[in-house]
Parts: sequence; C-alpha cells; structure tokens
Amino acid sequence: MVDIRLLVDSKNHLGEGPLWDVEEQRLYWIDSSAAEIWTCKEDGSDVRLHYVPSHIGSMALREKGGAVLALANGFSLYEFKTQRLTHIGDPEADEPENRLNDGKVDRRGRFVAGYMSYDHDRQDANRGQRPVRNSALYRLDPDLTIHRLDSGIKCSNGPCWSPDNKTFYFCDSYDDKMYAYDYDIETGNVSNKRLFLSNADYPGTFDGSTVDSEGYIWNAHVFGGRIIRYAPDGRIDREIEFPVRNLTSVMFGGKDLDIMYVTSMGRPMKGVPQKEASAGGLFAVYGLGVKGLPEPRFGG
Repeated sequence: MVDIRLLVDSKNHLGEGPLWDVEEQRLYWIDSSAAEIWTCKEDGSDVRLHYVPSHIGSMALREKGGAVLALANGFSLYEFKTQRLTHIGDPEADEPENRLNDGKVDRRGRFVAGYMSYDHDRQDANRGQRPVRNSALYRLDPDLTIHRLDSGIKCSNGPCWSPDNKTFYFCDSYDDKMYAYDYDIETGNVSNKRLFLSNADYPGTFDGSTVDSEGYIWNAHVFGGRIIRYAPDGRIDREIEFPVRNLTSVMFGGKDLDIMYVTSMGRPMKGVPQKEASAGGLFAVYGLGVKGLPEPRFGG
C-alpha cells in the first residue's frame, strides 16, 4: 500500500531538485527562489540549511567535495562549510532575463542543466500574453568546459537518463512536452530529438523527473497534484495523487533506494489555487514496490 507522508514541513517558496547521495546517505533539495540548500537524513531528521547568493535552479554533489550549482548567473562550484563560490561561467550572460534551472549528472560525471526565462515565472497562469525568451540546454564537463546541447527551449526541466545510458529525457515545461534524445555516454552528446510525451490530457505540466531501475520515468506534474510513472514507450503505468497541487520534482532515495522524495511549491501563483497547509513541504512516498538508481556525483 502506498503511503504518502509530509517528511519535512519546510514551507519552501519553490522547493526543487531532491537529490539522494548514496555516499553520505542524506537527501539534499533546494528552495530555488529563496536561494537555499536544504539537507536531511532518510527519515527527515537532522535538517540543515545552507545559503547561496542568488536563485538556484539545481545542484549536484562533487566527487572532490562540495557541490556544483546551477545559479541565476551560470555554473559555480560551492563549498558547504565556508559557503564560498567559485564561478565557472554563464553561457547566456547576454540574456539577463534567463537563469539556469533543472540539472542532473550523467553516469560519466557530467552535469547537464538548462536555462529558463524569468518570463515563465511571471506568466505561469497567464500564458500567451507575450513571447517567452528562448534559452538552451548545456553540458558542464568535469574539466569545467561548457557545451551547448540544444536550443529553442523556454523552461528546462526533468533531465534524466535511461538505465542503459542510451536515452536522455528532458522537459520543456512551458510547452507541456517531454522529449527523448539518443545519448552518447562516451561523448555526452545528444541526437535524434523526438517528442516523447505531450501533456494534452492532464492538468498541470511536466516538471522534475527521475528514472527507476526498471527504466520507467517518474514525473511530477506541477499544478496537477500528481506523480505519474511512464513506461519507456510512453504509456502511463501509474498515477499517484497528492494532498498538494504544486509538486515540483521527484527522486528515489533511502538506504534501499525505495523511498520516493517529492518537493513542492509553497509560493502563491496568480490564478493557481494554493490553500494546502503542507504546500512547500518535502514529502516521502513509501510502498511503491520499485527502486531508483544511484545518483552520480559531478566529476569536476
């Protein structure tokens, strides 16, 4: 039986990016617009908080210690004890209205993250009022070089890989679409982009994703109040309804990688009801009967 629990009543403004680290046996997640990094043990205890100087879209832990961050002004390295930042680069520095958003690490230690426009935040409930700036998807290699993988993206979300490393999944939340690409694990390059899913029949839109050990894709439907598991052929396999509407991302964790951690949004959105007391909290889902995959660390 599936059991959904509010694990940490964090009241995040924009909770995102749950990240289970198998080495530390700890969960990390972020409050994007509050510029905070949160962490706790498997059961939600020992909550700790770290601060960064600007909007944070995502993070990954490093093999060398600390983290790599996707911040509003590009990629940076971060030391937890000193809160020291080392800026790497901002490939969209000429677009001040764009900021880095969701990102994850492939199984060769590369960090893949894409941008979104602040216009998306302003128009979540009022789409079509004005054009949203296009942005792109990038790969940060362990040698700290940055490479563009795709362009024409409005709101980057949900990067994740199939267990065999051959398929890369990625969402453009503003367009309500999830794409699949062929992925070359040797080079980190993508090709053969195709539409994997379109969100025509469900409330909300695609947000953060993860892939389980069976190769099924789990996605948080922000504004839709549910987590959906998709088969590798795009078929809906399972739906789990939540007590809050604005879910943002998912990740398997725990010592057996069988707990699903789910972040949520607590900030009010124009035109989107937000009345749940637990909105913005970190949730844990038990009893799913499937396991996730270990999340790699950034190689740089």
